[in-house]
Amino acid sequence: MVRNTTAWDHGLKVGADGKGMVGHSGAVLLRRLADRSGLVTALTGVFPTGGSGWRDRAVVFVHLAISIALGARNVLEAEHLGRHQHWLFGPVASDSTVRRLLAGLDEDMFAALSRARAKARRIVWTWLALRPQAFAWLTIAGKLLKGWVIVDIDATIITAASKKEGASPTFKRTFGFHPLAAWCANTQECLAMLLRPGSAGSNTAADHITVVAQSLHQIPGSSSAKLLFRVDGAGATHDLHEHFEKLNTMRRRVRFTTGWTITEADEAAIAQLPEAAWETSLKQDGSPHDPDHSGVAELTGLNRREGWSDGLRLIVRRVRPSGRHTENLTDLEKKTGWKYSVIATNITKMWGIPGSHQIQWIDALHRHHAVVEDRVRTNKAMGLHNLPAKSWTMNRGWTAAANLAADLDSWLRLLALHDQDGLADAEPQTMRMRIYHQTGRLARHARLRHLRLEATWPWAKAFTLAWERLASLPQVT
Repeated sequence: MVRNTTAWDHGLKVGADGKGMVGHSGAVLLRRLADRSGLVTALTGVFPTGGSGWRDRAVVFVHLAISIALGARNVLEAEHLGRHQHWLFGPVASDSTVRRLLAGLDEDMFAALSRARAKARRIVWTWLALRPQAFAWLTIAGKLLKGWVIVDIDATIITAASKKEGASPTFKRTFGFHPLAAWCANTQECLAMLLRPGSAGSNTAADHITVVAQSLHQIPGSSSAKLLFRVDGAGATHDLHEHFEKLNTMRRRVRFTTGWTITEADEAAIAQLPEAAWETSLKQDGSPHDPDHSGVAELTGLNRREGWSDGLRLIVRRVRPSGRHTENLTDLEKKTGWKYSVIATNITKMWGIPGSHQIQWIDALHRHHAVVEDRVRTNKAMGLHNLPAKSWTMNRGWTAAANLAADLDSWLRLLALHDQDGLADAEPQTMRMRIYHQTGRLARHARLRHLRLEATWPWAKAFTLAWERLASLPQVT
């Protein structure tokens, strides 16, 4: 007997007459976190206040960030998403209200936004330090970097399909913007992002120094005693290296690794290295690579350049070239059968990390900088794939809201979902599918409101656990 597989819709009626339904109910977790951390209170002093009928601009901005975390790509979609939660949060701000808010931002308000984020971050990092598993210290190549906060700096391209203020041709022959940002590798937060025209240079030292200063402002003072900055080849400038050195004080140790553009002088120094100088490189788990796969060597003594800081070390790495490298090999690389890269660093020792002076480990430490590509990708998925406005100021405000969305998403996973399989390091699309986009029904009983989720949803318990954990956090005022 053949079963009729098309009969499922018999007797089914569909109507838009439901009440008390809450779509994208994960917004309650992000809003509770914003309230508990004191973020909403901190933002209250950023925006102007009004009289009767005036919407609290701090709440409007937070809900814009929440909508971006839920997947909104522009202010109109943010309004539509907000309507899913009006049973919980009340009437949603219109897209025109949000546009006026973003268009009204000035330099003082952007600075105040940064201070509000830093204030809330200080609270969150305090909570992280009090967790049973402590703060999110990294383990790289077998060494636990306890006490060290690692900041990765990188630029990316945000393309624009239409003419927008500040959009211009980029070095990748595209059209759009070229922001420079700093991410905390420990927590995956975006500490700072400098929106720049598409024509902005990759190795502009002034921009890097600005982003370093902004990221330092976001790191709580109690956590800034040991800092490591990692930059790709764009960071190999005199000014940036000197700036990193000047950041060292009696109470703060700053170490850095940057890429390095290999010149003829560098190749001449590499050619002088005896085979015995090459040591086996390390994998990220601390185990050795096959010696025929890659190696590292100290280049410092063979290639000293005038004008660079005295403590600068150069470490060269060699790997067997892949097929895509064959067309760009230098004469030395063709002759030796290796492809070379060099990193510059001021690391002679990282306090509390035995063996941190070894070139194999420093090489692995810098290669771990590649995780910044994950942060770039996830930030683009969190509202930065496209800047939605023609105005530079509005797009800058949207960028700030997207960074705030990334903060809230990171904080939620670190504080409430850190032990949940598949959620602790989940990317935005995964969080949306499993947590943020759950649908609930709001019921009232005995003067209480109950948000009821579908019990068969695999991540329903993770959702309720996160709510309970956030409820246990002290309310910051």
